[in-house]
Amino acid sequence: MKLDFYQIDAFTDTLFGGNPAVVVPLQEWLPDALLLKITQENAVAETAFFVDKGEKIHLRWFTPEIEMDLCGHATLATVHALKTILNDTRTTFVFETLSGELTVKVKDDYYFLDFPSRMPHPCPLPDHLKAAFSVAPKEVLKARDYVLVYDDEETVSNIQIDRNHFDQFSMATGGVIVTAAGKNSDFVSRFFTPQASLLEDPVTGSAHCSLIPLWAERLGKNKLYALQVSERLGKLNCELRDDRVIISGQAKTYAVGSFWTT
Repeated sequence: MKLDFYQIDAFTDTLFGGNPAVVVPLQEWLPDALLLKITQENAVAETAFFVDKGEKIHLRWFTPEIEMDLCGHATLATVHALKTILNDTRTTFVFETLSGELTVKVKDDYYFLDFPSRMPHPCPLPDHLKAAFSVAPKEVLKARDYVLVYDDEETVSNIQIDRNHFDQFSMATGGVIVTAAGKNSDFVSRFFTPQASLLEDPVTGSAHCSLIPLWAERLGKNKLYALQVSERLGKLNCELRDDRVIISGQAKTYAVGSFWTT
């Protein structure tokens, strides 16, 4: 079977920035084991597969290890592929996902993701995670992911992870966010996943489901500009709207091609 694919750099206005995702359109769903094999072959943080049903699009996300319940950058990449490669005329896209119905709107060169808000709450830090980080956090919170709050952007940028300790912790669907107030943004973050082939995710839209309500409350503002200070750097415009967050950014197409499954 021959399938098309599109590799997109998401949450960036510059090629080789942001977070790469592969997008694969399907006519019908393939076995999960095959979807996972395709994702492993792609060797990026997330591959998005979709089946267009007309009014709604069924969308699923896979890492090289597991299927995820929510992924921001691969959702943005999917809409970018639909608009700029497949010439879809819609300006609002409705997706059926494991996290319920998600909407993405397109305006100019920006994609606006409407995701659930997940306010994190204080919790203890497991011993394996405590030993894994080169600097102890000021606060520990949790929603889907652990959120470790630090004093400043420099600490977040320079933090080191000991994988011997970190990978002793199992996280089936989530990861660990480190965050602080930003110098040239409202807040910064980085994102790490235990036992993953890619330790650090360059830009993590779903992590901002927790970061946006957290920093909106602390900074007293509902519109924020965020940087994910990985090596590739991600740029995200953020807004808190009641129990939803709006995450917007741009994207660049890196590659278009085909592959075979047999």
